Amino acid sequence: MLLTISTTHAPATDLGYLLHKHPGRCQSFDLSFGRAHVFYPRAAEEDCSACLLLDVDPVGLVRGKGNFRGGLLDQYVNDRPFVASSFMSVAIAQVFGSALQGNCKDRPDVAAAAIPLVASIDVLPVRGGEEFLRKLFEPLGYTVSVVRHPLDEQFPEWGESAYYSVTIEKTTRLSELLAHLYVLIPVFDHQKHYFVGADEVEKLLAKGEGWLAGHPARDTIVRRYLKWKPTLASDALARLIEEDAVEPDAVDPQSEPGEGFDGVPGATPQQSSLDATGALPQAPSELEQSPQQLTLHQQRLGAVLSVLRASGARKVLDLGCGEGKLLRELLADRQFEEIAGLDVSVRSLEIAHRRLRLDNLSPAVRDKIKLIHGSLTYRDRRLEGFDAAAIVEVIEHLDPPRLTAFQRVVFECAKPKIVIVTTPNREYNVLWESLPAGSVRHADHRFEWTRAEFQDWACAVAERHGYTVKFLPIGPEDPTLGPPTQLGLFEKAGAKEASSG
Repeated sequence: MLLTISTTHAPATDLGYLLHKHPGRCQSFDLSFGRAHVFYPRAAEEDCSACLLLDVDPVGLVRGKGNFRGGLLDQYVNDRPFVASSFMSVAIAQVFGSALQGNCKDRPDVAAAAIPLVASIDVLPVRGGEEFLRKLFEPLGYTVSVVRHPLDEQFPEWGESAYYSVTIEKTTRLSELLAHLYVLIPVFDHQKHYFVGADEVEKLLAKGEGWLAGHPARDTIVRRYLKWKPTLASDALARLIEEDAVEPDAVDPQSEPGEGFDGVPGATPQQSSLDATGALPQAPSELEQSPQQLTLHQQRLGAVLSVLRASGARKVLDLGCGEGKLLRELLADRQFEEIAGLDVSVRSLEIAHRRLRLDNLSPAVRDKIKLIHGSLTYRDRRLEGFDAAAIVEVIEHLDPPRLTAFQRVVFECAKPKIVIVTTPNREYNVLWESLPAGSVRHADHRFEWTRAEFQDWACAVAERHGYTVKFLPIGPEDPTLGPPTQLGLFEKAGAKEASSG
C-alpha cells in the first residue's frame, strides 16, 4: 500500500522539514506488522512528493498480529498487505508523528500555514462505493478524484471491485491532512487489525478535534472507526455533540437570495476598521474565509479580534469565555502577551482546557494564558490590570437585576482601558422564519435588546464610569432592522491620549 503526499508550496522541499524526513535519503522503519519505507520520487523547489510505502508481513498476520475473525481462511487469504487500512493509520502516527502533531522546529511558520497539498492513496477499499468516499472527504473541502479498479482486467464481465485509487487535494495544514487520513482510512472498510478499546475513543477525539464534531457523516465515521461497539460509540458521540453544541443565536436566517449569512450563498460579512468611518477592522487570518463560509458566530469573533488588534491591547480578558473559542484565536496571535478567560461553568473551563491543549503547549506559550473560575457579578481582583476585556454574547444571559453588579465588576473594579460588549439585536429576529414571533434566540436568554435599548444602557454605563462608547454592526445590515448582532466599544476617557503620550 502506498501513500503519496505532494506540494507545490515554494520552496516545495519544505515538505522534508514538515515530515522530518530528508528528501535525499530513503529511510525504513520497523513496525509491529512489517516495515515502512519513506522516499521522495521528486524533490525540487517547484514541487516535491514524499511516499510512505508499507510492507506488511503476511506471515506475521497468520501468527497472531492480525485481527481477522471471519474464519480460518481469512488469515491466509486477505487483502491487508495490499490495501490502505488501519495499518496505514498506525504508520502515519509512528513514522509521521511529529508532522501529525503539527510540530516543526525548523519551519514552524510553514507547519502552521495552509499550503497546497495533494494526497494519493493506492489502493483504498471502500465499502459504500464512490458516493460514500466523496461523502467523507468533500465536506472537509477536498477536491476528490477516484479510479475504480475491476475485479480482474482479464475478465471484465466480472464487474467492478470495491478498490479505488484515490487522490484528494486541498490547501490546508499538513497536520490537518494527516489527521483526516488517520481517522478516515480505516473507516472506509471499517476493519481494524488490533483490538478496539476505550483508548480508541481518545485517539478519535484527539485526531478529530476541530472537524469531526461538525462533519455531516459524524455518526457513521464514529461507529465505523470504533468497530460498531455501541458503548464506545455512544461515549464518543456524546462528547462530540457537546463540542458541537449550537451557539446561542446560531439559527438559520430565511433571507432573500444574495442577502443571507451563516454559510448561505451570497452572504456578506460586515467588514470593519477602527477609523473615522466607524467601521470595524478586517478579521485576522484565522477567520479569513470567503463570505459564503463565514457564519455569524465567526463574523462576531472576527470583529472582536479585529477591535482588540487595532486597540494595541497586550493583556486581554475574555469574560464569559465558555469553551474557549475566542481564547484559541487570542492565543494564536503574538500581539497578546497575557490572556485570561473567566467563566462560571467549571465544565466549560474543562472543555476549554482540553480544546486549547494547555498540557501540550510549551511553557512559554502556556504561561501566556490562564483560566479562571468565577462570576461576572462578584468583584475579583484577578481581573484587574488588563488592557482590554471582551464580553461576547454574555449580558443577555444575566438577569436584569444583576446587570448593575456586572457593570461595577467590569467598569468600576476591573476597569480595563477597552471593553467590548456584543449582544443580539432583537429587531432582527423577525427575519428568521424558524424563530417564533416574540421568542428570544436561546432559551437561556433573559432578555434581548433593540438597538435603542442597548444604546441607552451603554451610554448610561459609559457616562457613569468615565468611558466613551460607540456602536458597530456585525453581520449583514438590514436597512430597517439593523444588523443581527450589535457591538458596543467602550474606551476609558483619556486612554488614547495617555497611550499616545
